[in-house]
Order: sequence, then structure tokens, then C-alpha cells
Amino acid sequence: MTTLLLSDLHLPDQPSPLREGFLRFLAGPAQSAQRIYLLGDIFEYWIGDDVGLQDYAAEVRALKTLSTRGVALYFMAGNRDFLVGRRFAEAAGVRLLDDPSLIELDGVPTLLAHGDAYCTDDKAYLRWRRFSRNRLAQWSFARLPVARRRRIAGDLRGKSRRDKRYKPEDIMDVSAAAITAALRDSGTQRLIHGHTHRPADHSLSIDGRAAERIVLADWHPDRMEYLQAEGGQLRRCLMT
Repeated sequence: MTTLLLSDLHLPDQPSPLREGFLRFLAGPAQSAQRIYLLGDIFEYWIGDDVGLQDYAAEVRALKTLSTRGVALYFMAGNRDFLVGRRFAEAAGVRLLDDPSLIELDGVPTLLAHGDAYCTDDKAYLRWRRFSRNRLAQWSFARLPVARRRRIAGDLRGKSRRDKRYKPEDIMDVSAAAITAALRDSGTQRLIHGHTHRPADHSLSIDGRAAERIVLADWHPDRMEYLQAEGGQLRRCLMT
């Protein structure tokens, strides 16, 4: 079985090499996979299914086509596209995943996450995360005019860019204690996540047992990477 995992594409709502690359991925490598996991921040922002299904109509159609051909598609929300809902899931033929989720990957119990919840040293971000996941806050936001929702999303993107310039880098990375707790609580020795834009393979020791943390790559116009799991091996692959 071939499983592909990717995150942090940050597809904009305007024409972009990133969007072209994702469509090539869906028409190319994705065709030979049995499962594909999209682990958050696939979209630069998602202000509601009513708007997103129009802004990303080409991607939704391509995902649906892939699904109807028998490829199992899974979507986990990130910190940019956490408002993805059931209308998107039905239109795109994807199954929505909780964050985190435990799966079997080539027979190995594997914990999947977007990764932002493990940045526990960034207290300000965690406060925002709790607020943004509040159902009443989401309900209220969804009833704002589209133009205002777009402005708010743009303001939040600008704030995120400013924060990255001024916050210490270690605060925006995952916490070692949070990773240890996640692996220990799930009873697994493997965690795959995105969010940090720091792709790497980390060897860990949890309670005297070997473990690993695999960080997925974020996409850039000149480098679009995904993780392939096949035959018990994990391999980073590049789109051409």
C-alpha cells in the first residue's frame, strides 16, 4: 500500500505556482496511492465553505475525481484552514480527521497531527487557538459579510508574519515536553506532523524506547515535497 502525506502548502486564493503544483500532484503521484493524508494548512486561509468552495473550485474537483477513483483522502485542519467543514468534505470526497489521530502506517502505529498544538511555549498563540476553535466564535464569524471575513483573514496573516519576525524561534517550535507527552499518551513511537516549516527526521527516546518525530515540509514554488510510505519505508519525494 502506498500512502502519501503532506501539509503546509499554503495555497493562495489567486493563481499561483503552488496551486499548479498541487494540481500536478493530484493528477500525478496521487493517482498511484491508496491513501493520502492532508495534514493542515493546505490552504493559505479558509473563511468558510461557502467561499472556499468557490475560491478553490479546481482543487475541490480534482480531489473529488481522485476520491471517485478509489483513493482514500483524509483532511486534518491546520491553523490557517481550521474552518474547513462538512460541505467541503462532501464536495471534495475527503474524510475529516481529528487532530491528533492515530493510524496504522504500514503496520506501524503512527500519530498524525498538524503540529501547532505542540507549540506550548507560545502562550499567546495557544490562547488564539482556543478562541478560534470556539464554536460560538466560528458561528459569529461565518455570519459576517464575505468582504469583512477576507479583511480579517488578511489582518491575521499580517500579524502572523510580524510575529515570526519578533518572536524567538524556539518559542514557535514544538515543545519537547509536549511531544513526549503526545507519544506517551498515544502509546506510539512515531509522530508525523507539519506546521513548523522545519522539515527534519528526529530520533527520540521515550521512557527508554526509541521513537521518531517526522516533520513534513512546507511548500515553495521551487520545492514541493511530500512524504511517501510504502513497503515499510518512509521517503521524502519532490514534485517535478
